[in-house]
Amino acid sequence: MQKEFHITTEDDHLRIIQFLEDRLYEFNGPLLNRHDGRLFAFTARNRNNTIVGGIAGWTWAGIGEITQLWVDASVRTTGIGKLLLETAIAEATNNNCQKIMVRTFSFQAPKFYRKYGFETVHTIDDFPAGYQYHILTKTISAC
Repeated sequence: MQKEFHITTEDDHLRIIQFLEDRLYEFNGPLLNRHDGRLFAFTARNRNNTIVGGIAGWTWAGIGEITQLWVDASVRTTGIGKLLLETAIAEATNNNCQKIMVRTFSFQAPKFYRKYGFETVHTIDDFPAGYQYHILTKTISAC
């Protein structure tokens, strides 16, 4: 019996991304017998309670990933990025992670991450053209 499928576009991309993340977690968890996945998100706010920086990611199975880190241009070089990074590393450590990773473009922040102990484990050249895409990791506790 032949099944028919069709591909659709979705208006609510965030809902679909979360749906896919949930299905992958449902698949991966039992394979490794690890059901300790957690998302994290932290913000830095100014005196007016306006978000001027933030960091987000996840922890699972002894590893963590920083998926977003942003600091407003008006407050860069004030230490907010370092504080957010330290907060994410502490969260990963508290969730029994041994390593944490981050992905960044050469025009973003690879030097920033290296300054705080991350090491480049893979680089893709010309991604996008004329730039590089870096994957960096840091050991944060003994295995």
